[in-house]
Amino acid sequence: MALPSISVIIPTYGREGPLKNSIADVLKQDYPDFEVIVVDQTQQHTPRVEAYLRQQANLGKIRWFSVRWANLPGARNYGVRRAKGDILLFIDDDVQIPPGYLAAHARNYKRLWVGAVAGRVFDRMKLADAKPGLEIEDLPPEASDPGIAWYHLDLVHTIKPQRVISARGCNMSYRREIFTKYGIWFDERFRGSAVREESDFCLRIRKTGYHIWYDPEASLVHLGEETGGCHDITTRSLQYQVTFYHNHFLMAQKNLTLDQQRRLYAKLFDCHVLGHPPCYKSGSPFKVFVRGVFYVIGFLDALKTRLTAFSPKGQVYTKLDQELTNQEGAIVP
Repeated sequence: MALPSISVIIPTYGREGPLKNSIADVLKQDYPDFEVIVVDQTQQHTPRVEAYLRQQANLGKIRWFSVRWANLPGARNYGVRRAKGDILLFIDDDVQIPPGYLAAHARNYKRLWVGAVAGRVFDRMKLADAKPGLEIEDLPPEASDPGIAWYHLDLVHTIKPQRVISARGCNMSYRREIFTKYGIWFDERFRGSAVREESDFCLRIRKTGYHIWYDPEASLVHLGEETGGCHDITTRSLQYQVTFYHNHFLMAQKNLTLDQQRRLYAKLFDCHVLGHPPCYKSGSPFKVFVRGVFYVIGFLDALKTRLTAFSPKGQVYTKLDQELTNQEGAIVP
């Protein structure tokens, strides 16, 4: 069975050196049929990175698209509409990729029931916070429960291949027909760093009958740069805090039963507002109160999002792309 063609889609925003290094790692891959699509939301690069991107594009090694907005789900959708591969693989713009990475993703699609592959993420921040030598074979049952899975799904320390409920956005791949046949796209209403947009996407895949397979050998290192990547410069900004809760509530309201929502909201409050493990935040009454205010605002904001942008009408950047492309005489599918 021939290996499938792969489109590697790299959304980028506000990144320079890490972006260049990420692209270079992909181009070193020994794989027979792949393309690299860079969806560039940065308005102005350093001269060195600008020259690198232009050179690689002129040589035909990458397809470089520049857009005037910054939205991670929108950038993913933009890349999908231009991709040619059978498999669409998404990585962040601040990763390190080992040899054989593309092949590790591709081989899993020999299983006809696999619709998506979640790769292992060596996240330097989460590795630093964990017990030395921590390894997990079988994820606990809680990691498959949509209400609380997000606090038990560890794709950093798990060493055994298995079915999972979701992938991580910096290392995930999908069959093309998830988008073209089933019409499942990334929801562009997820804001800021777009936390939970991949969770929302993966929960909707369950309706197709496909499963998400975790392969620890399809691994990469996520550097976790503090700036860029479609998020605010500081996680302490008011906008970041509101969008963090907004995105969690939006994911829950779209996909979870009332009981699952109740359990997620309770865990979200216990961890991120009260600061209990695994969040380990300050228990200062003032800080708890402030986080509680963001929690409430985020919930109301998600309700507003659902009421004012319910349905594909919320795909603002897809609509913008279609309008601009149609003006140029082509039709965006």
